[in-house]
Amino acid sequence: MRTALLQNSGTPGDVQANLALLAETAERAAAVGAGLLICPEMFLTGYAIGDDVSRLAEPADGPSAQAIAATAARHGLAIVYGYPERDGEHVYNAARLVGPDGSALADYRKTHLFGGFEQQHFTAGDQTVVQAELGGLRVGIMICYDVEFPENVRAHALAGTDLLLVPTAQMHPFQFVAESLVPVRAFENQMYVAYVNRAGAEGEFEFVGLSTLVGPDGIARTRGGRGPELLFADVDPEFLAASRAENPYLRDRRPGLYGSLI
Repeated sequence: MRTALLQNSGTPGDVQANLALLAETAERAAAVGAGLLICPEMFLTGYAIGDDVSRLAEPADGPSAQAIAATAARHGLAIVYGYPERDGEHVYNAARLVGPDGSALADYRKTHLFGGFEQQHFTAGDQTVVQAELGGLRVGIMICYDVEFPENVRAHALAGTDLLLVPTAQMHPFQFVAESLVPVRAFENQMYVAYVNRAGAEGEFEFVGLSTLVGPDGIARTRGGRGPELLFADVDPEFLAASRAENPYLRDRRPGLYGSLI
């Protein structure tokens, strides 16, 4: 499945401008045969928006979700995007996966909140493994900091995730996560990992780009620079199956020894 990675911070605070950018990008991605478009963490509203998090938060099926569903259906490709989700009194750092027909396939709430900003404005989710079937693949979702916890990704591996989608807002000086940690996660868990970042300065943060799609061999199929760009890479189910057959990590596990981890 050809996969498009939108490395772009959009226009923080301007939902309509970001919806327009997403629609334009979806058209570009579909034109070259992409079946999936991945946007960064909090793409809909911007990340460093302070108290506007609460003001701009929407229900999972709110007006922006409906607009994105229409975009997905119009271009016949799946879209995953980050946004602040309002559910009653709670606001979650969330991501939704929309199918190529516009239907909602999966909703995920970030389980590990990073730093004082996120802990102040968001409630942590409590479901680690969220999956959907897409293009013959079992697709899972995480957000940014979640992928830095090996237990999280291993849970996806044990649940059969083939492609892990990770909208992110990775900032300086933690670029080693994109450069080194994500390839290791893909290799040790025998899956594809798509890690899609914001880019450039935003409020007090400097997002480092470096978006990537890494195969189960730990090798990046594409790697972004530091600025806005649209990247493409292919996810190959046959290569994934062959890699899993050759790599013994999951077969050689001894869970009985790991009780102290929980």
